[in-house]
Amino acid sequence: MSFIEEVPFSGFGKKFTEHSGIYQLMQDLDTALNQNPEILFLGGGNPAAIEPARTHFQREFESIAKSQEKFHKLVGVYDHPRGNSDFLDDLATYLSKALNSKITRHNIALTNGSQNSFFLLFNLLAGQDIAKKILLPLLPEYIGYNDVGLSDNLFLGIPGQIDIIEENRFKYKLDHGRLEKNSNLGLMCISRPTNPTSNVVSEEELATLQAYSITNKTPLLIDAAYGFPFPNVQFVDSALTFSENTIISLSLSKLGMPGVRTGIIIAHERITKAIEKINAIMNLAGESLGPNLMHALLKNSAISKICNEHIQPFYRQKSNDACAYLGEQLKEIRQHHIHANEGAFFLWLWLKNLPITSVQLYERLKQRNILVVTGDYFFAGATKEKHHSECLRISFAQPEAIVKKGIEIIADEVKKAYAS
Repeated sequence: MSFIEEVPFSGFGKKFTEHSGIYQLMQDLDTALNQNPEILFLGGGNPAAIEPARTHFQREFESIAKSQEKFHKLVGVYDHPRGNSDFLDDLATYLSKALNSKITRHNIALTNGSQNSFFLLFNLLAGQDIAKKILLPLLPEYIGYNDVGLSDNLFLGIPGQIDIIEENRFKYKLDHGRLEKNSNLGLMCISRPTNPTSNVVSEEELATLQAYSITNKTPLLIDAAYGFPFPNVQFVDSALTFSENTIISLSLSKLGMPGVRTGIIIAHERITKAIEKINAIMNLAGESLGPNLMHALLKNSAISKICNEHIQPFYRQKSNDACAYLGEQLKEIRQHHIHANEGAFFLWLWLKNLPITSVQLYERLKQRNILVVTGDYFFAGATKEKHHSECLRISFAQPEAIVKKGIEIIADEVKKAYAS
Protein backbone atom coordinates (compact mmCIF):
# COMPACT_ATOMS: atom_id res chain seq x y z
CA MET A 1 0.00 0.00 0.00
CA SER A 2 1.33 3.44 -0.90
CA PHE A 3 2.06 5.78 2.01
CA ILE A 4 -0.21 8.26 0.23
CA GLU A 5 -3.14 6.20 1.58
CA GLU A 6 -2.15 7.32 5.08
CA VAL A 7 -1.21 10.96 4.43
CA PRO A 8 -3.56 13.05 6.61
CA PHE A 9 -5.79 15.68 5.05
CA SER A 10 -6.07 19.13 6.62
CA GLY A 11 -9.31 20.43 8.11
CA PHE A 12 -9.98 22.02 4.73
CA GLY A 13 -9.31 18.70 3.00
CA LYS A 14 -11.55 16.72 5.34
CA LYS A 15 -14.43 19.16 5.03
CA PHE A 16 -14.37 19.40 1.25
CA THR A 17 -13.90 15.68 0.61
CA GLU A 18 -16.90 14.61 2.68
CA HIS A 19 -20.07 13.57 0.89
CA SER A 20 -22.28 16.51 -0.03
CA GLY A 21 -25.60 17.02 -1.75
CA ILE A 22 -24.07 19.09 -4.55
CA TYR A 23 -21.42 16.40 -5.16
CA GLN A 24 -24.11 13.74 -5.48
CA LEU A 25 -26.11 15.98 -7.79
CA MET A 26 -23.13 16.60 -10.09
CA GLN A 27 -22.21 12.90 -10.10
CA ASP A 28 -25.77 12.07 -11.10
CA LEU A 29 -25.66 14.76 -13.80
CA ASP A 30 -22.45 13.35 -15.30
CA THR A 31 -23.86 9.82 -15.22
CA ALA A 32 -27.03 10.92 -16.96
CA LEU A 33 -25.57 13.23 -19.59
CA ASN A 34 -22.23 11.59 -20.35
CA GLN A 35 -22.01 7.99 -19.13
CA ASN A 36 -25.53 6.54 -19.28
CA PRO A 37 -27.82 8.48 -21.61
CA GLU A 38 -30.57 5.91 -20.99
CA ILE A 39 -31.16 7.46 -17.55
CA LEU A 40 -34.12 9.85 -17.41
CA PHE A 41 -32.46 12.93 -15.93
CA LEU A 42 -34.93 15.05 -13.99
CA GLY A 43 -32.33 16.01 -11.40
CA GLY A 44 -29.75 18.82 -11.74
CA GLY A 45 -30.01 22.30 -13.18
CA ASN A 46 -28.51 21.64 -16.62
CA PRO A 47 -30.28 24.03 -19.03
CA ALA A 48 -32.10 22.93 -22.14
CA ALA A 49 -30.62 23.35 -25.61
CA ILE A 50 -32.80 26.14 -27.04
CA GLU A 51 -31.96 26.34 -30.71
CA PRO A 52 -32.39 30.10 -31.39
CA ALA A 53 -30.26 30.97 -28.34
CA ARG A 54 -27.63 28.37 -29.18
CA THR A 55 -27.45 29.71 -32.74
CA HIS A 56 -26.58 33.18 -31.43
CA PHE A 57 -23.87 31.83 -29.12
CA GLN A 58 -22.42 29.58 -31.82
CA ARG A 59 -22.33 32.49 -34.27
CA GLU A 60 -20.31 34.56 -31.77
CA PHE A 61 -17.98 31.64 -31.15
CA GLU A 62 -17.38 31.21 -34.88
CA SER A 63 -16.75 34.94 -35.26
CA ILE A 64 -14.06 34.74 -32.56
CA ALA A 65 -12.49 31.65 -34.12
CA LYS A 66 -12.27 33.29 -37.56
CA SER A 67 -10.66 36.50 -36.30
CA GLN A 68 -6.97 36.29 -35.44
CA GLU A 69 -7.25 39.36 -33.19
CA LYS A 70 -10.35 38.09 -31.32
CA PHE A 71 -8.93 34.60 -30.94
CA HIS A 72 -5.67 36.00 -29.55
CA LYS A 73 -7.61 38.08 -27.01
CA LEU A 74 -9.50 34.95 -25.98
CA VAL A 75 -6.60 32.52 -25.49
CA GLY A 76 -3.37 34.53 -25.76
CA VAL A 77 -3.55 37.11 -22.94
CA TYR A 78 -4.43 37.27 -19.26
CA ASP A 79 -7.50 39.31 -18.41
CA HIS A 80 -7.68 41.53 -15.33
CA PRO A 81 -8.36 39.66 -12.04
CA ARG A 82 -11.70 41.49 -11.88
CA GLY A 83 -12.53 40.49 -15.46
CA ASN A 84 -12.15 41.76 -19.02
CA SER A 85 -12.23 45.57 -18.82
CA ASP A 86 -14.14 46.21 -22.07
CA PHE A 87 -16.73 43.62 -21.11
CA LEU A 88 -17.12 45.14 -17.63
CA ASP A 89 -17.82 48.58 -19.13
CA ASP A 90 -20.43 47.22 -21.53
CA LEU A 91 -21.98 45.06 -18.80
CA ALA A 92 -22.15 48.05 -16.45
CA THR A 93 -23.98 50.07 -19.11
CA TYR A 94 -26.40 47.22 -19.77
CA LEU A 95 -27.08 46.53 -16.07
CA SER A 96 -27.52 50.22 -15.21
CA LYS A 97 -30.38 50.39 -17.69
CA ALA A 98 -31.87 46.97 -16.89
CA LEU A 99 -31.79 47.43 -13.09
CA ASN A 100 -32.53 51.17 -13.19
CA SER A 101 -29.48 51.71 -11.00
CA LYS A 102 -26.13 53.45 -11.25
CA ILE A 103 -23.57 50.69 -11.87
CA THR A 104 -19.96 51.12 -13.00
CA ARG A 105 -17.25 48.59 -13.83
CA HIS A 106 -16.04 49.04 -10.24
CA ASN A 107 -19.30 47.47 -9.00
CA ILE A 108 -18.69 44.26 -10.99
CA ALA A 109 -16.34 41.32 -10.57
CA LEU A 110 -16.27 38.08 -12.56
CA THR A 111 -15.72 34.63 -11.09
CA ASN A 112 -15.41 31.07 -12.41
CA GLY A 113 -19.14 30.43 -12.16
CA SER A 114 -21.75 31.38 -9.57
CA GLN A 115 -20.78 28.44 -7.33
CA ASN A 116 -17.34 30.04 -7.10
CA SER A 117 -19.06 33.36 -6.33
CA PHE A 118 -20.84 31.83 -3.33
CA PHE A 119 -17.62 30.29 -2.02
CA LEU A 120 -15.84 33.64 -2.18
CA LEU A 121 -18.69 35.75 -0.79
CA PHE A 122 -19.73 33.40 2.01
CA ASN A 123 -16.20 33.01 3.32
CA LEU A 124 -15.40 36.69 2.85
CA LEU A 125 -18.33 37.86 4.96
CA ALA A 126 -19.00 35.05 7.45
CA GLY A 127 -17.23 32.37 9.46
CA GLN A 128 -16.14 31.34 12.93
CA ASP A 129 -13.19 33.72 13.09
CA ILE A 130 -15.49 36.76 12.90
CA ALA A 131 -18.43 35.03 14.65
CA LYS A 132 -20.73 35.76 11.73
CA LYS A 133 -23.33 33.48 10.14
CA ILE A 134 -25.31 33.48 6.91
CA LEU A 135 -29.06 33.85 7.12
CA LEU A 136 -31.23 31.97 4.62
CA PRO A 137 -34.53 33.76 5.33
CA LEU A 138 -36.83 31.65 3.17
CA LEU A 139 -36.18 27.91 3.10
CA PRO A 140 -36.00 25.70 1.10
CA GLU A 141 -32.95 27.13 -0.69
CA TYR A 142 -30.32 26.14 -3.25
CA ILE A 143 -28.47 22.89 -2.51
CA GLY A 144 -25.13 24.39 -3.58
CA TYR A 145 -24.98 26.84 -0.66
CA ASN A 146 -24.77 24.13 2.00
CA ASP A 147 -21.16 23.03 1.78
CA VAL A 148 -19.14 26.00 0.50
CA GLY A 149 -18.32 27.43 3.92
CA LEU A 150 -14.87 26.95 5.42
CA SER A 151 -16.54 26.97 8.85
CA ASP A 152 -19.05 24.50 10.20
CA ASN A 153 -22.54 25.56 11.26
CA LEU A 154 -22.36 28.56 8.95
CA PHE A 155 -26.10 28.92 8.29
CA LEU A 156 -29.22 30.05 10.06
CA GLY A 157 -32.28 29.00 8.10
CA ILE A 158 -35.89 30.14 8.44
CA PRO A 159 -38.49 27.80 6.89
CA GLY A 160 -41.04 29.54 4.71
CA GLN A 161 -44.66 29.67 5.76
CA ILE A 162 -46.77 27.27 3.69
CA ASP A 163 -49.69 28.98 1.97
CA ILE A 164 -52.20 26.66 0.25
CA ILE A 165 -53.26 28.81 -2.68
CA GLU A 166 -55.63 26.31 -4.31
CA GLU A 167 -56.26 22.57 -4.30
CA ASN A 168 -52.92 20.76 -4.70
CA ARG A 169 -51.05 24.05 -5.12
CA PHE A 170 -49.03 25.95 -2.51
CA LYS A 171 -46.41 28.67 -2.07
CA TYR A 172 -43.72 29.39 0.52
CA LYS A 173 -43.90 32.90 1.98
CA LEU A 174 -41.53 34.90 4.15
CA ASP A 175 -42.16 34.43 7.87
CA HIS A 176 -41.81 38.06 8.92
CA GLY A 177 -42.14 37.21 12.61
CA ARG A 178 -38.91 35.16 12.56
CA LEU A 179 -36.78 38.09 11.33
CA GLU A 180 -35.39 39.14 14.70
CA LYS A 181 -32.56 41.61 15.22
CA ASN A 182 -29.27 39.71 15.07
CA SER A 183 -25.80 41.24 15.32
CA ASN A 184 -24.11 37.94 14.43
CA LEU A 185 -25.04 37.92 10.75
CA GLY A 186 -22.47 38.49 8.03
CA LEU A 187 -24.76 37.97 5.03
CA MET A 188 -28.35 37.20 4.02
CA CYS A 189 -28.96 35.16 0.89
CA ILE A 190 -31.97 34.37 -1.28
CA SER A 191 -32.25 32.92 -4.78
CA ARG A 192 -34.84 34.59 -7.04
CA PRO A 193 -36.45 32.69 -8.72
CA THR A 194 -35.73 30.20 -5.97
CA ASN A 195 -33.88 27.03 -6.75
CA PRO A 196 -35.48 24.52 -5.91
CA THR A 197 -39.10 25.71 -5.61
CA SER A 198 -39.41 28.22 -8.51
CA ASN A 199 -40.69 30.77 -5.96
CA VAL A 200 -40.19 34.43 -6.84
CA VAL A 201 -39.87 36.47 -3.66
CA SER A 202 -42.40 39.30 -4.01
CA GLU A 203 -41.37 42.95 -4.13
CA GLU A 204 -43.00 43.40 -0.71
CA GLU A 205 -40.95 40.54 0.74
CA LEU A 206 -37.83 41.91 -0.93
CA ALA A 207 -38.49 45.34 0.62
CA THR A 208 -38.79 43.66 4.04
CA LEU A 209 -35.44 41.93 3.56
CA GLN A 210 -33.86 45.18 2.36
CA ALA A 211 -35.05 46.97 5.49
CA TYR A 212 -33.81 44.10 7.67
CA SER A 213 -30.47 44.28 5.87
CA ILE A 214 -30.06 47.95 6.72
CA THR A 215 -31.24 47.56 10.33
CA ASN A 216 -28.82 44.70 10.97
CA LYS A 217 -26.02 46.13 8.80
CA THR A 218 -26.00 42.84 6.90
CA PRO A 219 -25.58 42.73 3.09
CA LEU A 220 -28.38 41.04 1.14
CA LEU A 221 -27.20 38.65 -1.58
CA ILE A 222 -29.77 38.05 -4.33
CA ASP A 223 -28.85 35.01 -6.40
CA ALA A 224 -30.50 35.75 -9.75
CA ALA A 225 -28.92 32.88 -11.70
CA TYR A 226 -32.33 32.05 -13.22
CA GLY A 227 -33.82 35.52 -13.01
CA PHE A 228 -33.78 39.08 -14.25
CA PRO A 229 -32.12 40.50 -16.32
CA PHE A 230 -30.70 37.31 -17.89
CA PRO A 231 -31.73 34.57 -18.51
CA ASN A 232 -35.00 36.03 -17.13
CA VAL A 233 -36.62 32.62 -16.62
CA GLN A 234 -39.23 34.32 -14.47
CA PHE A 235 -42.96 33.98 -15.08
CA VAL A 236 -44.25 36.76 -12.79
CA ASP A 237 -43.49 40.47 -13.11
CA SER A 238 -41.26 41.71 -10.32
CA ALA A 239 -38.62 44.41 -10.45
CA LEU A 240 -35.04 44.15 -9.22
CA THR A 241 -32.74 47.07 -8.44
CA PHE A 242 -29.21 47.42 -7.11
CA SER A 243 -28.29 49.34 -3.97
CA GLU A 244 -25.15 49.65 -1.87
CA ASN A 245 -26.36 47.14 0.75
CA THR A 246 -27.25 44.63 -1.99
CA ILE A 247 -25.10 42.03 -3.73
CA ILE A 248 -26.49 40.52 -6.93
CA SER A 249 -25.12 37.29 -8.36
CA LEU A 250 -25.66 36.46 -12.04
CA SER A 251 -24.46 33.62 -14.26
CA LEU A 252 -24.13 32.77 -17.94
CA SER A 253 -24.89 29.09 -17.24
CA LYS A 254 -28.68 29.25 -17.40
CA LEU A 255 -28.56 31.08 -20.72
CA GLY A 256 -27.47 27.70 -22.07
CA MET A 257 -23.71 27.97 -21.47
CA PRO A 258 -22.98 25.97 -18.29
CA GLY A 259 -19.60 24.84 -19.64
CA VAL A 260 -18.36 28.44 -19.92
CA ARG A 261 -18.28 28.91 -16.10
CA THR A 262 -18.79 32.65 -15.82
CA GLY A 263 -20.19 34.14 -12.64
CA ILE A 264 -20.95 37.84 -12.16
CA ILE A 265 -20.96 39.68 -8.83
CA ILE A 266 -22.54 43.14 -8.63
CA ALA A 267 -21.76 44.84 -5.33
CA HIS A 268 -20.29 47.80 -3.47
CA GLU A 269 -16.77 48.49 -4.69
CA ARG A 270 -15.26 47.29 -1.38
CA ILE A 271 -16.70 43.82 -2.05
CA THR A 272 -15.70 43.65 -5.73
CA LYS A 273 -12.21 44.89 -4.90
CA ALA A 274 -11.87 42.07 -2.38
CA ILE A 275 -13.03 39.53 -4.98
CA GLU A 276 -10.51 40.97 -7.43
CA LYS A 277 -7.66 40.44 -4.96
CA ILE A 278 -8.78 36.91 -4.11
CA ASN A 279 -9.09 36.10 -7.83
CA ALA A 280 -5.50 37.21 -8.38
CA ILE A 281 -4.32 34.72 -5.76
CA MET A 282 -6.62 31.83 -6.68
CA ASN A 283 -6.89 32.21 -10.46
CA LEU A 284 -4.42 34.92 -11.57
CA ALA A 285 -6.95 36.28 -14.07
CA GLY A 286 -10.61 36.33 -14.93
CA GLU A 287 -12.27 33.75 -17.18
CA SER A 288 -12.19 34.86 -20.85
CA LEU A 289 -14.61 32.78 -22.93
CA GLY A 290 -17.87 34.02 -21.41
CA PRO A 291 -17.04 37.73 -21.68
CA ASN A 292 -15.86 37.32 -25.26
CA LEU A 293 -19.02 35.46 -26.27
CA MET A 294 -21.28 37.98 -24.53
CA HIS A 295 -19.51 41.18 -25.59
CA ALA A 296 -21.32 41.76 -28.89
CA LEU A 297 -24.64 40.49 -27.51
CA LEU A 298 -24.50 43.15 -24.79
CA LYS A 299 -23.47 46.02 -27.08
CA ASN A 300 -26.38 45.49 -29.47
CA SER A 301 -28.83 44.41 -26.70
CA ALA A 302 -29.38 41.10 -28.48
CA ILE A 303 -29.17 39.30 -25.14
CA SER A 304 -32.47 40.85 -23.98
CA LYS A 305 -34.18 39.72 -27.17
CA ILE A 306 -32.78 36.19 -26.80
CA CYS A 307 -34.05 35.98 -23.22
CA ASN A 308 -37.46 37.57 -23.72
CA GLU A 309 -38.38 36.06 -27.09
CA HIS A 310 -36.80 32.61 -26.85
CA ILE A 311 -35.55 31.49 -23.44
CA GLN A 312 -38.35 32.70 -21.17
CA PRO A 313 -41.28 31.55 -23.38
CA PHE A 314 -39.60 28.16 -23.84
CA TYR A 315 -39.37 27.48 -20.11
CA ARG A 316 -42.78 29.00 -19.35
CA GLN A 317 -44.40 26.50 -21.72
CA LYS A 318 -42.26 23.65 -20.35
CA SER A 319 -43.25 24.60 -16.81
CA ASN A 320 -46.97 24.78 -17.57
CA ASP A 321 -46.92 21.47 -19.44
CA ALA A 322 -44.94 19.62 -16.76
CA CYS A 323 -47.04 21.03 -13.92
CA ALA A 324 -50.28 20.05 -15.66
CA TYR A 325 -49.01 16.55 -16.47
CA LEU A 326 -47.70 15.92 -12.95
CA GLY A 327 -51.02 17.07 -11.49
CA GLU A 328 -52.91 14.78 -13.86
CA GLN A 329 -50.74 11.77 -12.99
CA LEU A 330 -51.15 12.36 -9.25
CA LYS A 331 -54.81 13.43 -9.19
CA GLU A 332 -55.84 10.39 -7.12
CA ILE A 333 -53.22 11.29 -4.48
CA ARG A 334 -55.05 14.08 -2.67
CA GLN A 335 -52.04 14.85 -0.47
CA HIS A 336 -49.78 15.93 -3.31
CA HIS A 337 -49.01 19.65 -3.63
CA ILE A 338 -47.01 21.42 -6.37
CA HIS A 339 -45.38 24.76 -5.61
CA ALA A 340 -46.60 27.73 -7.65
CA ASN A 341 -44.48 27.65 -10.82
CA GLU A 342 -43.07 31.18 -11.00
CA GLY A 343 -39.68 30.63 -12.66
CA ALA A 344 -36.50 28.54 -13.05
CA PHE A 345 -36.39 24.95 -14.40
CA PHE A 346 -38.07 22.95 -11.63
CA LEU A 347 -41.25 21.61 -10.13
CA TRP A 348 -41.20 21.29 -6.35
CA LEU A 349 -43.43 18.44 -5.25
CA TRP A 350 -44.64 18.15 -1.64
CA LEU A 351 -46.07 14.75 -0.77
CA LYS A 352 -47.78 15.39 2.55
CA ASN A 353 -47.64 12.46 5.00
CA LEU A 354 -45.57 10.40 2.56
CA PRO A 355 -45.17 6.97 4.25
CA ILE A 356 -41.49 6.73 3.19
CA THR A 357 -38.74 9.37 3.12
CA SER A 358 -37.83 11.30 0.00
CA VAL A 359 -34.41 9.59 0.13
CA GLN A 360 -36.10 6.19 -0.04
CA LEU A 361 -38.26 7.43 -2.89
CA TYR A 362 -35.13 8.73 -4.65
CA GLU A 363 -33.50 5.28 -4.36
CA ARG A 364 -36.61 3.56 -5.73
CA LEU A 365 -36.69 5.96 -8.67
CA LYS A 366 -32.98 5.44 -9.29
CA GLN A 367 -33.64 1.71 -9.56
CA ARG A 368 -36.07 2.56 -12.35
CA ASN A 369 -33.47 4.64 -14.20
CA ILE A 370 -34.74 8.06 -13.23
CA LEU A 371 -32.89 10.77 -11.27
CA VAL A 372 -34.48 13.52 -9.16
CA VAL A 373 -33.19 15.44 -6.09
CA THR A 374 -34.54 14.79 -2.60
CA GLY A 375 -35.89 17.61 -0.47
CA ASP A 376 -33.64 17.04 2.55
CA TYR A 377 -30.67 18.89 1.02
CA PHE A 378 -32.51 22.21 0.66
CA PHE A 379 -33.08 23.17 4.31
CA ALA A 380 -29.64 24.28 5.51
CA GLY A 381 -29.49 25.80 9.00
CA ALA A 382 -32.95 24.63 10.07
CA THR A 383 -34.06 21.96 12.53
CA LYS A 384 -34.94 18.74 10.72
CA GLU A 385 -38.69 18.41 10.08
CA LYS A 386 -40.81 15.71 8.46
CA HIS A 387 -41.75 18.16 5.70
CA HIS A 388 -38.15 18.16 4.45
CA SER A 389 -38.37 14.43 3.69
CA GLU A 390 -41.69 14.79 1.88
CA CYS A 391 -40.38 16.88 -1.02
CA LEU A 392 -38.73 16.30 -4.41
CA ARG A 393 -37.17 18.67 -6.94
CA ILE A 394 -38.00 17.69 -10.51
CA SER A 395 -36.33 19.34 -13.52
CA PHE A 396 -38.42 19.84 -16.67
CA ALA A 397 -35.54 21.09 -18.86
CA GLN A 398 -35.12 17.80 -20.72
CA PRO A 399 -37.06 17.01 -23.93
CA GLU A 400 -40.82 16.53 -23.51
CA ALA A 401 -40.77 12.74 -24.01
CA ILE A 402 -38.19 12.31 -21.22
CA VAL A 403 -40.06 14.63 -18.84
CA LYS A 404 -43.40 12.89 -19.43
CA LYS A 405 -41.98 9.40 -19.05
CA GLY A 406 -40.13 10.46 -15.92
CA ILE A 407 -43.25 12.00 -14.39
CA GLU A 408 -45.18 8.80 -15.11
CA ILE A 409 -42.57 6.74 -13.23
CA ILE A 410 -42.50 9.22 -10.33
CA ALA A 411 -46.29 9.09 -10.07
CA ASP A 412 -46.26 5.30 -10.16
CA GLU A 413 -43.73 5.06 -7.32
CA VAL A 414 -45.58 7.70 -5.30
CA LYS A 415 -48.82 5.75 -5.64
CA LYS A 416 -47.05 2.57 -4.53
CA ALA A 417 -45.61 4.38 -1.51
CA TYR A 418 -48.98 5.68 -0.36
CA ALA A 419 -50.63 2.31 -1.03
CA SER A 420 -48.08 0.61 1.25
